[in-house]
Amino acid sequence: VGPKLFQYVVKVIVQAVQLLYALLTIDRPSYILLQQNPPGLPGIAVAWVACLFWRSKLIIDWHNYGYTIMSLSHGRNHPLVQIAKWYERLFGRLSDYNLCVTNAMKEDLWVNCNIKAVTLYDKPASYFKETPLELQHQLYMKLAKDYEPFKPRTESAGSSAERSAFTERDETSGRVVKTRARPALLISSTSWTEDEDFSVLLKALEDYERYVDEGVKLPSLVCVITGKGPLKDYYNGLISKLHFKHIQICTPWLEAEDYPLLLGSADLGVCLHKSSSGLDLPMKVVDMFGCCLPVCAVHFECLHELVKHNENGLIFRDANELAEQLKVLFSEFPTVEGKLHNFRKNLRESKQLCWDESWDQTVLPLLGQNE
Repeated sequence: VGPKLFQYVVKVIVQAVQLLYALLTIDRPSYILLQQNPPGLPGIAVAWVACLFWRSKLIIDWHNYGYTIMSLSHGRNHPLVQIAKWYERLFGRLSDYNLCVTNAMKEDLWVNCNIKAVTLYDKPASYFKETPLELQHQLYMKLAKDYEPFKPRTESAGSSAERSAFTERDETSGRVVKTRARPALLISSTSWTEDEDFSVLLKALEDYERYVDEGVKLPSLVCVITGKGPLKDYYNGLISKLHFKHIQICTPWLEAEDYPLLLGSADLGVCLHKSSSGLDLPMKVVDMFGCCLPVCAVHFECLHELVKHNENGLIFRDANELAEQLKVLFSEFPTVEGKLHNFRKNLRESKQLCWDESWDQTVLPLLGQNE
């Protein structure tokens, strides 16, 4: 009820009271870790007050800046954005320790905010891994009940084999095999917000369709875009106006346990995340790499800290470049030759620290200095 500004102020006050009450009724902690800032309003200030009360240490885990996210919808000079910027910098300097997700953010925190931070790269959870073919088949059959692109392209006369668009169960042996002339599975995930322009992917898919019509030997595509958010209806409207013969697009909301299984089953991931600050890295790519899934990702300033161009994926700047990359990567599909296979091989061979090992090596020594 009331003007938007009034609603926003009331919401912040109510959340601050609720959060402070929760923090003051727990057993005394040695540290309070404010994980994955933003959102930091009112979290940082409340955590700092609680630390004063408990005589605890405050740790802030910086993943981005809240004020740069607000600026996407309000503009950088909006009074609320300027207040949020002042707030984050002030209370950020009052913390005892700071973690951040890129070296670029570490430098920015020091130069512009006088905040000393340690880089702790995001790592995928243990359940992000390649999906065995049997589990792939079970997932495809489950999704085929609700989504047309996962259903078999043709029904074999007289066959009772259990089939999806990508896999089938052999009637004799019971083994799951990949179907002949199966489509390639392209996946992207999004929160459907202003920092991801999905018209870039749609334009690239239009170019891909044109390549096939012109006679380029490329597989059919199933493009799955997962997630939900404020701009989903807008982009679904754009998708409904596209009439592809060789591409099918669906935008499901997956159950939590199905999302890593689908990533581990896909042939290529696409990331359209453009950091509002240019200083954070897309967690969706971290998860895709955990599944050994090669990625095409849109360029921004510090993306090279995660995506190594021509090593574990490709970086593009516009729809035309993405379309060319799709043509190159799928030109030899589904053989085990070419760039797509080499990227996956490199991801399998890369010895990445898991989350627990990364925490133990980076954060525990930091805390130990105070013991």
